[in-house]
Amino acid sequence: MKNNKRLMTVKVMTSAAMLCISGQASAMKIVGNASDSSDLAGFELEIYGYARLNASYDIDEDISSGARAGNFSLINTGSAEDNEITGIFGADAYQTRIGILSTHSSGLKIKVEADFETNGNGLRLRHAYGEYMGILAGQNWSNFTSFVGYTPVLDFDALPGSPGAQFRTPQVRYTMGPLALSIEEPLSYNGLIESNGPPDPVDGTRSVGDNEDEKDSLPVFAARFEDTAGSVSYSAAAMVRKVDYDNGTTDDSAVGYGAFGAVSLALTDTVTLHGAINYVKGGGVYLYRSGENYAAVDGYVTENGDLELIGGYGGTLGVSVDVGPGSVNVGYGFTEVDWDDGEKDLGADAVADRHENNSSILANYQWSPINQVVFGIEYGYFKVEEVGGDEGDANRLLFAAQYNF
Repeated sequence: MKNNKRLMTVKVMTSAAMLCISGQASAMKIVGNASDSSDLAGFELEIYGYARLNASYDIDEDISSGARAGNFSLINTGSAEDNEITGIFGADAYQTRIGILSTHSSGLKIKVEADFETNGNGLRLRHAYGEYMGILAGQNWSNFTSFVGYTPVLDFDALPGSPGAQFRTPQVRYTMGPLALSIEEPLSYNGLIESNGPPDPVDGTRSVGDNEDEKDSLPVFAARFEDTAGSVSYSAAAMVRKVDYDNGTTDDSAVGYGAFGAVSLALTDTVTLHGAINYVKGGGVYLYRSGENYAAVDGYVTENGDLELIGGYGGTLGVSVDVGPGSVNVGYGFTEVDWDDGEKDLGADAVADRHENNSSILANYQWSPINQVVFGIEYGYFKVEEVGGDEGDANRLLFAAQYNF
């Protein structure tokens, strides 16, 4: 009898979802019957997401990645800027997203969300976690991340220097009011550089390899405090991690760490300022959009097998102004990676093409003709400065249309 009742409940939920899909686009919510004695009593199920088109026009060179985001690694530098192909148009809908959020009257919350990989090869898991009594377990935004201080932009990859990692990771988190503590899977994007022996006796150059023999022996520990006071929202966080090198015969380790602060200030009902500042050592992915695009390397290994960590800092500054039916948003972001010791230990030629500074300016206008629809157009300026002194920049336009349900 109980199984029959549960089957009937599932059929009713399916019918309700189909009716919502065929009707006006809106959040689809199914509410369990509190008088139902089945396991589904007290649950609310919400299906949400959006369909989104991103279209870009790269004015002076093609730096578009999936979802038409600007990619720092594709910017030509030095003499290569003379070989640029100009005027490139492209569009895709890979950012399209779908999610399921289930809540229970007991306070239990379960969320599963996916979008389409930026190369369009299939669904990519974004969130998959449960939360009860302040304890979250699963994959969610890193606790060393915040959207306080975030300037609204259309570019999928946002501004360099945004607070924290800006990536999702498996974790266990405990939240007590504005304070959250977490143990997380370490995020390592480019890993380590390893010196492959002494310098060449003729020209003095060294051969180096990327992603060499880095291992994770401990999780990342992160703490964040985030709150609002009147017209000010603020966030501050710190993280610590252990970086290990082990090639089977030689090993070394070091402690990496990072911290950020972010704030949004509503000056008036129509004007809001946003800002953030970050510092990280031994975790390039936690300094967002440093390195060749997303992350600088965590460190390097000398010819003697010693592990040295690389540090860097970054920040953002932006303003949002309500104008007409929408808002104007202008943001600047940058990252600066300290390669001084790396140049000495690895040789200038070995790291000459590494990104020392990434920066961008994004200016857009976004508006909503109705609640479920958002349109926007954005101008983006991207600049790269390499350790060896070469520079490059690019200008582009981006259009977005998003339909929410």
